[in-house]
Amino acid sequence: MAKHVTVYTSNNCAYCGMVKKYLDMKGQSFEEVNVELNPEKQQEMIQMTGAMTVPVTVVRGDDNSTDITIGFNAAKLASAIG
Repeated sequence: MAKHVTVYTSNNCAYCGMVKKYLDMKGQSFEEVNVELNPEKQQEMIQMTGAMTVPVTVVRGDDNSTDITIGFNAAKLASAIG
C-alpha cells in the first residue's frame, strides 16, 4: 500500500531534521511543509492535530487511514510507514 507522508517543520528544529533523516534512511518519500514559510499550513496543522509544535508527521494510506506522529518517535514512525 502506498503511503503519502507530510512532515510539518520549522527552520531551526533539530527534531525535524531527525524525522527527515529517519524517513530518508527508510527510503520513504515525503513532502516537507515549513510552517514558518507557510502560516496557513501551520493553521491547517494545528486544526488537524491540536499540536502547536513541530515536527508533525502525517502518514496517509491509500485506504484513507491517517497516522499522526508529533515529535520524533522512531517506533511510531516505523509502524506508520510500515
